[in-house]
Amino acid sequence: METVKLYYENAFLREFDGVVVDCRPQGKKWLVQLDRTAFYPEGGGQPADHGILGGAKVTDVHERDGVILHTCDRALTVGESVHGEIDWARRFDHMQQHSGEHIVSGMLCAAYNCDNTGFHLGEESVIIDYNADIPWEGVLDIEARANRYLWENHPFEALYPSAQELAALPYRSKKELTGQVRITRFPGADCCACCGTHVAYSGQVGLVKFIGWQKFRDGVRLELLCGSRALHYLALNWAQNTAVGRSLSVKPGKTAQAVERLQGELQAVKARCADLEESSFQRLAEDYRDAGNVLLVQPPMESDSVRRLCDAVSRSCGGRCAVFAGADGSYKYAVIHPGQDISPLIKALNAQLHGRGGGRDGFAQGSAACTEEEIRRFWAESA
Repeated sequence: METVKLYYENAFLREFDGVVVDCRPQGKKWLVQLDRTAFYPEGGGQPADHGILGGAKVTDVHERDGVILHTCDRALTVGESVHGEIDWARRFDHMQQHSGEHIVSGMLCAAYNCDNTGFHLGEESVIIDYNADIPWEGVLDIEARANRYLWENHPFEALYPSAQELAALPYRSKKELTGQVRITRFPGADCCACCGTHVAYSGQVGLVKFIGWQKFRDGVRLELLCGSRALHYLALNWAQNTAVGRSLSVKPGKTAQAVERLQGELQAVKARCADLEESSFQRLAEDYRDAGNVLLVQPPMESDSVRRLCDAVSRSCGGRCAVFAGADGSYKYAVIHPGQDISPLIKALNAQLHGRGGGRDGFAQGSAACTEEEIRRFWAESA
């Protein structure tokens, strides 16, 4: 006996009563079948409802041949009437995301003569794939149009057309359909075969916001937020942008320019530091001219600076040069001995100094989790 699907009769139904038709164990949980249910099963890219059923927690819902099976954390008695409560915050969020996706997909597919080839309603965002090269500017144009459509508050419609009526409908579908087909429609925006739950009016979606665009196969993959997810995302970005503006002493609308200016100043400082480092490295190299093997333990530096210092000293010392830069517990190193095979040395270094790294042709670079005392002891023993 197929389950009566109350979520199609009223997607806003939060509580209901039903009779337990079957209850069977599945691992440590139970599969419960009711004569009627408002719990939506996973399907069409939309996750299943969660909630409470007769005091048991419902953690998943699936449909098999028209029968809705509720995964519960304890058994329910067959023949008893039980009360069900939907996790409404979760359900309404899914309704907002799914309805928003319908509206933007209908508009995008119409504008770019393409198909929606993939849809995933995740915990954080909605991922949608299209088989057309839609430019980001075009996506933003559809976003603006979709939001205007939301604010106009158009009604949602669900239809069960006959075969003849279905043949005359211009609806979207990702696969061939047989049997009774459920057509969902936001007039003027989308007409699609869909088994999901949706809002009653477009205005209940609240807001749509695209936050991601990338090339994908023969088209693009878009990331979308709708409703409360979009609001929370924009609120978080506003708060962060305001904090950045406050730090840079500019208004929130001027943060991008301020950061660009700051990056330019930083690049200039880095270039100046590199010049000063090079001068310092050359003077230090002169101090070790013809000194033979040299070990230098320096304050923290970037890996490239460690390499450049080691290279400068190795050119003047006439032997092997090793530079360690950092502090006890974390050092970056470079070792150079022109014309020599230092692989055995670096292997021993990494083993004794808890290091990671390597190289070839007389050069090696890496990091070590050790102390200065351990470094000096190792090089004294390796002399």
